[in-house]
Amino acid sequence: MAVLVASGALLVYLDESGNQERAATDTVTALAVELAGRPDVQAGFTLANPAGALQPLAERVRAETHVDFITIMNTDGVRYSHPNPQQIGQHYLGNTEQARAGRVFSETYTGTLGRSVRTVAPVFDAERTEIGMISVGITVQAIGARLQQRLSLLVGTALLVLGVGMTGTCLVTARLGRHTRGVSPGDLSRMFDYYESTLHAFREGLLLIDREGRITLCNNAARELLGIGEESPATVSGLKVPEEFSAAMTDGRTRTDEVHVTGQRILVINTSPVCSRGDAMGTVVTLRDRTELLELTDELNSARRIADALRAYAHEAANRLHTVVSLVELGRPEQAVEFATTDITTAQELADRILEAMAEPVLAALLLGKSAEAHERGVALAISEDTEWDGHCTVEPGDLVTVLGNLIDNAVDAASANAGSSTRKPTVTVTVRASGEELMIRVADTGAGVDPESLPQLSYRGWSTKTVSRAGGRGLGLALIGQVVLRYRGHIEVAKDDGAVFTVRLPLRRCLDD
Repeated sequence: MAVLVASGALLVYLDESGNQERAATDTVTALAVELAGRPDVQAGFTLANPAGALQPLAERVRAETHVDFITIMNTDGVRYSHPNPQQIGQHYLGNTEQARAGRVFSETYTGTLGRSVRTVAPVFDAERTEIGMISVGITVQAIGARLQQRLSLLVGTALLVLGVGMTGTCLVTARLGRHTRGVSPGDLSRMFDYYESTLHAFREGLLLIDREGRITLCNNAARELLGIGEESPATVSGLKVPEEFSAAMTDGRTRTDEVHVTGQRILVINTSPVCSRGDAMGTVVTLRDRTELLELTDELNSARRIADALRAYAHEAANRLHTVVSLVELGRPEQAVEFATTDITTAQELADRILEAMAEPVLAALLLGKSAEAHERGVALAISEDTEWDGHCTVEPGDLVTVLGNLIDNAVDAASANAGSSTRKPTVTVTVRASGEELMIRVADTGAGVDPESLPQLSYRGWSTKTVSRAGGRGLGLALIGQVVLRYRGHIEVAKDDGAVFTVRLPLRRCLDD
């Protein structure tokens, strides 16, 4: 502020100095030309004693106009008037050649009164004959005195501007200090660099979203989890995520460890609204990747389901064995043999059908276990006649268990839930068939069915037709199936026949390419 004000004051001073000199030149020129044209001045040159008439006239005009000297002289430069009467009759000190030639001119010259700005004008009579000259001047000292008066005003104004500027600067600094909590700009810069590095070092995704849904901060982990490139979208609506996930990030509610499915990932989201003095400013969103953990959990649950199913199958076999033993002990061996033979034949036919159609041992074990589990719940698990697969594919067994296990579980739930409202026996029909370059997995049930229009919601967290709420954990099974389908670039279909029919198609060519 001081440098700016001093520079401005200096420029104004230099400009004012030039203005004062130009103003002085204009003043003496105008006065010299006016006096040279006055009849009384012209008449004075014709008198026997020109000085006697012209000296009082020149001094009177000089006092009225506040110039420093008016010198009236003849064409030879002999003075007829001067502020110092002793100089009358002496020769004029200065240049007169141009005036003698009939021209008005101005100059800065050092005379008897010191250095001055002066103008010399020729005096003509009625016949336009030059009869004399008039010089009017203002000393440089007088111009400096006038400039000094202006300079005092200029300095006062500059000091006032400087004071106002410094006061404003102090107020701005104080306000900035309140907003930055007393942290200096240098510390703010270092703090920003430190926090920026820290945020990008987090393994958890972090998003800062304002009230309009604009993304104001997005660290590297969030870019990776959401599949955002270097040119991140300006708003949440520009992210390629389900609408439910976008709404969860922008609705301003507090969320804790809420699970969402986005394309290839399963994310745990936490949101917290940010407020300043009671006004909502936006939302802080943190993301954690739980894809691998939930996939492992699902595989573990699948293994547990297989184990439970096999345990149920063994338990049922033990019950039937006890029944056979009891019939023998009661002396009814024929009935015991008939009961055992019938049961063994039915179980063996199912096992033979499964083992004959399924070369993949994991799926065979899964179907055997699921059949026993379904039987315990009063649901018949049937293998279609056209089921056949030699297992020639590198589809991960865990992915097959995820798809088929979740589909069968959902179908059994739907069939058993609809058992009371239908006269048909609850049944789940499984078809697994490889044809050409495609593996087809189809599961049909006799439940209430699913609206095919609901298919786009399959990848959403919590999508389910069951009566249990999302808080009960429903919906992730179908989302996991959707992820497997996306990973293998397959597709899934939903139809409604007697019940729901889910069909998953996985291209075998992709399996072989991998």
